[in-house]
Amino acid sequence: MVHRRQVDGTTLVLGNQGALWGNAMTWWDHDTGSVWSQPIGEAILGPRKGDQLELLPSTLTTWGAWLESHPETEALDVVAWATGFHLEDMTVVVDFGTESTAYSIPALRAAGVVNDVVAGVEIAAVIDPEDESRWAVFSRRLDDTVVELALTKEGLVDSATGTVFDPFLGVGRSGPLASQTLNRLPAFTSFPEDYFTFFPDGTLWPAAAD
Repeated sequence: MVHRRQVDGTTLVLGNQGALWGNAMTWWDHDTGSVWSQPIGEAILGPRKGDQLELLPSTLTTWGAWLESHPETEALDVVAWATGFHLEDMTVVVDFGTESTAYSIPALRAAGVVNDVVAGVEIAAVIDPEDESRWAVFSRRLDDTVVELALTKEGLVDSATGTVFDPFLGVGRSGPLASQTLNRLPAFTSFPEDYFTFFPDGTLWPAAAD
């Protein structure tokens, strides 16, 4: 996940605090020494306790999948061990502060695209059919229009207009709304067992049958 480092006009310099809270990383800021929780982007100890960082759109994917869509990307090449994170073990979390929903990667892969509403926001959670390592969460609202999306071999297709959108970038490819782009929404990956630690009132998709 990625957060904006600015709070009340101050740009924070953050470091790894070293301890875990709720089985997740914590940071400390060099200015006040406050401790921040990574999953919720909130200061949990210190002078800034209660302050909140803004969550930004991001994705967890493979380097090859990222380069396919962003070939101009440069990255720091360092010696490191293989990651222990496997996308198929994760959920994609959409959190708008008042309400959150988690979508397991296997469920998303089976569905292709999920049209949902979270905290009154019409969203689409998507697995790219061309590379199942790529996922995205988009707003389904384009001005006064809310699209209902289906995933086909052409891409994301709006059922009302037939407009086709790129399933990873959200860019219109063809059809009446092709000049528009679906806005990418902030979302992040979490282990299913950790989700309710930070979002005890959250929901899982699909909802369990009564």
